[in-house]
Amino acid sequence: MTLIAEAAVAAPVNSRSRVILASLIGTTIEFYDFYVYATAAVLVFPHLFFPAGNDRAALLASFAVFGSAMIARPLGAIAFGHIGDRHGRKVTLVGALLTMGIATFLIGVLPTYPTAGWVAPALLVLLRVAQGFALGGEWSGAALVATENAPKGKRAIFGTFPQLGAPLGFIIANGLFLFIAALLPSGDPSRPSDAFLAWGWRIPFLFSAVMVVVGLWVRLNLVESTAFERTVRTGQVKNVPLAAVVTTYSPQLILGTFYMLATFVLFYLMTTFSLSYGRAAANAALPGLGYDYRTFVLMMIAGVVFFGIFTMASGPWADRWGRRKTLIWITIAIILFGLCWVPMLAAGFAGVMAWLILGFTLMGITFGPMGALLPELFPANVRYTGSGISYNVASILGAAVAPFIAVALWSAGGGSPFLVGIYLSAMGALTLIALLIGKETKDVDIEE
Repeated sequence: MTLIAEAAVAAPVNSRSRVILASLIGTTIEFYDFYVYATAAVLVFPHLFFPAGNDRAALLASFAVFGSAMIARPLGAIAFGHIGDRHGRKVTLVGALLTMGIATFLIGVLPTYPTAGWVAPALLVLLRVAQGFALGGEWSGAALVATENAPKGKRAIFGTFPQLGAPLGFIIANGLFLFIAALLPSGDPSRPSDAFLAWGWRIPFLFSAVMVVVGLWVRLNLVESTAFERTVRTGQVKNVPLAAVVTTYSPQLILGTFYMLATFVLFYLMTTFSLSYGRAAANAALPGLGYDYRTFVLMMIAGVVFFGIFTMASGPWADRWGRRKTLIWITIAIILFGLCWVPMLAAGFAGVMAWLILGFTLMGITFGPMGALLPELFPANVRYTGSGISYNVASILGAAVAPFIAVALWSAGGGSPFLVGIYLSAMGALTLIALLIGKETKDVDIEE
């Protein structure tokens, strides 16, 4: 007994700085890769990967390919969750990062529709699905690295570091696109330059290879969390974690999915849809705000700064007041925000800027606590699988269809964003119901 205790004391542990860096840098890279695609889905792919002649159909097709990744995410959560719950968090995180990095790099060397016909969008779908599959395993692993290694009473604070990868990835990806677009300017604000469409758009995809190398170096130096090691030591590893989660923890799966629903809808409306709406000309078939690409992306980046600030601020709030109480109040604010879209967007530059800042602020406060909340719903032997499925099924119900539904509602409203805001409020109401049904998890023993 003494030897076992001495071995436990001598076992290597992850330093706090290593935990923070490993959980932050991986999700930053993963979200960078995802945002690179999201930006290209609006700016480039409708011009290059689909037949010319119908801009609306091309945009919807591009969004459909964007959404295909969300469908693959639960499959990635199941596959990587199985490995993570049986063989450890470290090997799984390395595999997810490699998968995402290779898929993103290959998108950067794809042929386009004019040169390869339908082979080009088919390959784009395949690689996009690979991106989604990888992200399905990435988030929950990063969240577990952060929360399972967090000091007592600071799980929500540590859980915000993988969440911070979302705003950082957005800023890096869009900043790089903006820089390249500035070097290759276009005379038509509604369309990138010929040089940008010919080769400039490929640079952000190829650059992901450099970031992946850095991420791998950090993650290969991790050691397993004590929660997972305890699961192995006590013989509680499940042969089929998915079966255990579905048969024993279905209520937690359902609640976790709906906890994330409003977050995902808000997330993709404020990033993907807003870029389309902001750049659409006021006299277009689908009228929008009429900003040029550079101006609107800079406005979005300013809003995303608030996303990052309030992601970090949400951690101390959730540790102090509880995850449930924090999220109930912020979800009510999201519902009200959806009802205010029309007057805010009709108020000129100041109103649009306020809309972006408020939307991204709400995004940070609702997204931050999820890094702790979802892992706390499940015990260590099925935590990777359970938290990953909840997070990624929500991506189908929210993110996969949000840009597509938003364009349809935008069209049905004759160019008005009113119905899109109502859609956000309705999804917020579903999340609010789930939070009122659920219980507080702040004091759960994550080692058990």
